[in-house]
Amino acid sequence: MDVLLEIQGLSKNFGGLKALSNVDITLKPKEILGVIGPNGAGKTTLFNCINGLYRPDSGVIRFEGRPIQALGPDRIARLGIARTFQNIELFANMRTMENIMLGRHVHMRTGIFRGAAMWGRRSFAGREERAHRLTVETIIDLLGLQAVRDKLVGGLPYGTQKLVELARALALEPRLLLLDEPCAGMTAEEKQDMIFWIKDLQDELGVTILLIEHDMRMVMDISDRILAINFGRPIALGAPEAVRRHPDVLEAYLGKQERREPAA
Repeated sequence: MDVLLEIQGLSKNFGGLKALSNVDITLKPKEILGVIGPNGAGKTTLFNCINGLYRPDSGVIRFEGRPIQALGPDRIARLGIARTFQNIELFANMRTMENIMLGRHVHMRTGIFRGAAMWGRRSFAGREERAHRLTVETIIDLLGLQAVRDKLVGGLPYGTQKLVELARALALEPRLLLLDEPCAGMTAEEKQDMIFWIKDLQDELGVTILLIEHDMRMVMDISDRILAINFGRPIALGAPEAVRRHPDVLEAYLGKQERREPAA
């Protein structure tokens, strides 16, 4: 399949505010597409439309050729689209392993009653639990989280919590991963580590990634292509360096009076 995600004419309004206006995106398998723009440009609204939190007012979103713009978040997750959030959305009083296991819920077939009736390690529920834990252990090894696998998430450093949230998204086994500012609030060293992990996901797992990020250096280093939006409208799409120097991008970040390159 040449196209994994296709968005055509996507628009979303909130009253008189046009959060998105006629957005088009084509995302190829195993590609990393960065999305940049000033605060309030509509980047997170775009993600909310893709994963079903918002229903667009117009336009089509196709995933693997199937329209999904009318589906809810649970059905979209089952199709293979996972997401992280700008603000960490973990359960602070649960351990790392438990938080990551939550990402396996779309693959679990044992319900409450079946699980209660089939108790024990050799039961269907027990075998399924072990299989899911093995999958999660693989993700923990991949992201170097072994040392914190049994620790409460609320007591972990901020950068480690970001990795746990990424791990939970990977537990869904996504074909498309939406990362909303994965480096926000991180130190320079933590950002470099996150860049390494994201590139590793692309290389080792073949995951396609749509990425929102304000750190210009990070998004330039990691993206195959970049989409710049402002006031909900696309203003540039292409190779990182071409988008970086695009006059409309410079104006969006710096205004008409001072058109230098965005700070790296």
